[in-house]
Amino acid sequence: MKRDIAQTLNELLSNKFSTIEIEKMIEKPKHVDHGDLAFPCFRFAREFKQSPADIARDLGGAFVCEGVHKVNVVGGYINFYLDIPILAAKVMSDITTQGSHFGEKQVGQGKAVTIDLSSPNIAKPFSMGHLRSTVIGNALANIVEKVGYKSIRINHIGDWGTQFGKLITAYKKWGDEEKVKTSPIVELHKLYVHFHEQAELDPSLNDEARLWFKRLEEGDAEAAKLWEWFREVSLHAFSLVYELMGISFDSFNGEAFYNDKMSAVIDMLERANLLEESDGAMVVRLDEEGLPPCLIKKRDGATLYATRDLAAAYYRYENYSFAKSLYVVGNEQSLHFKQLAAVLKKLDVPWANDLVHIPFGMMLKDGKKMSTRKGKVVLLEEVLAQSVKIAQAAIEEKNPTLAKKDLVAKKVGVGAVLFHDLKVFRQNDVHFSLEDMLRFEGETGPYVQYAHARACSILRKAKMDMQHGWSTTYETFGEEERPLIIQLHAFEDTISEAVKEWDPSKVAKYVVELCQHFNHYYAHVNFLQNANEQEKQQRLTLIYSTTIVIKESLRLLGIDAPEEM
Repeated sequence: MKRDIAQTLNELLSNKFSTIEIEKMIEKPKHVDHGDLAFPCFRFAREFKQSPADIARDLGGAFVCEGVHKVNVVGGYINFYLDIPILAAKVMSDITTQGSHFGEKQVGQGKAVTIDLSSPNIAKPFSMGHLRSTVIGNALANIVEKVGYKSIRINHIGDWGTQFGKLITAYKKWGDEEKVKTSPIVELHKLYVHFHEQAELDPSLNDEARLWFKRLEEGDAEAAKLWEWFREVSLHAFSLVYELMGISFDSFNGEAFYNDKMSAVIDMLERANLLEESDGAMVVRLDEEGLPPCLIKKRDGATLYATRDLAAAYYRYENYSFAKSLYVVGNEQSLHFKQLAAVLKKLDVPWANDLVHIPFGMMLKDGKKMSTRKGKVVLLEEVLAQSVKIAQAAIEEKNPTLAKKDLVAKKVGVGAVLFHDLKVFRQNDVHFSLEDMLRFEGETGPYVQYAHARACSILRKAKMDMQHGWSTTYETFGEEERPLIIQLHAFEDTISEAVKEWDPSKVAKYVVELCQHFNHYYAHVNFLQNANEQEKQQRLTLIYSTTIVIKESLRLLGIDAPEEM
């Protein structure tokens, strides 16, 4: 409908603009009573030497378009009220024929988008602090696939760096092999925390840790053996959490993978005369870009994040020929990614602008940032398990005869944790609250899942064949159906906005609003009683279309949609 309205407007504007340009200007009014769509005329005042109100009045008075049953002009805005029976026929024809493919586009044309996400550190627990990168990145991967890209999920594991010198030092001084074998992540984390506590009393421990990491970089057998062991047990522990969340990866190439690829990058920088010495370290100056120097090598010759990320960027482009390379990493790393792109531009890399940092806020507990260094951490695995347990208790209380209770509880419990994160605009902080996550009212995962299950229950009770007999005309539809139809119609635009802004919360907020409209419709329309067969068929087709879009919205967020709860 947006396209049809834009085309009609452009014709009235003597085709002075592109239809696509006009379509982008059409917006959703803030208030429902102001129409279904609105077109602001302010930008045309200079072009036509008229006031926006006069332009809106002239355009509105001449506007005629199939599917728009009323036009209302308010100030410089033209408000459009869509013809619900016509819109319903189009939207629900698309949904019932396309099913889960509804809303798909081929914008990406099969091009690759690499997504650097999750990236927990080896030998540290998978905390709630890691949740954000994991679920935002996974949702973005699903969303870009929806519009025709091929996503490459890369878990850039933190398996290198001075923390391994600290961990090896701690293990050598205080470690117990049997305890680590029995409960690796817990014990290794304890050792890591203990190291920092002791280093505050004895700073020489930091020097010892640096020496152990230097030995690891130089290929020392003992250091390498311990490092490989820590990495192996950590990846196994991480895999259990990823499996519970239903998240998989195309690559686990972490920092260590690029150890033999950094010298080529350093050579490149030297050949381009970009490396300079600064207090014994090697840097690339970025004064012209208004940025501090990018540190490539420390005084002791050790490499840094920037060196590895430069090597990783080259490797990913050479192996995947990405259209975009996304880095789902916290707000605090914004400077690092600005420096990364700036260095690549100095190297005249044509794809430097295709690197995109996707920043996000922190996960807070009691208003404070979680810290693995100080041991103030909430383990994601424990949160997921607790959430599932609470969901199990709720099911036992409300629906004890439910089939596959444990499976449904898992979907609800895990979905609650994921949705609580994804409903928040990614650059805002998220406040950890298990109680808030599991509410069945408000903007929560269980609320959306329950709306889906309720809609599925209606269809089962009506015994409608989900493959045949859906309505194709909707003459009986009116104001009661309007909000639900308009929201279903908005699904495609929501996907486009989520891709444009790299923001999964667009989808989460959309599906909450869809469920709110559905629940209102369910509460106010007694559609299975006192209705003729035609009305029943039309209303059930609307319910069926709603289940498809709710389920697909949740899938894009990485969340399951149970048919019974």
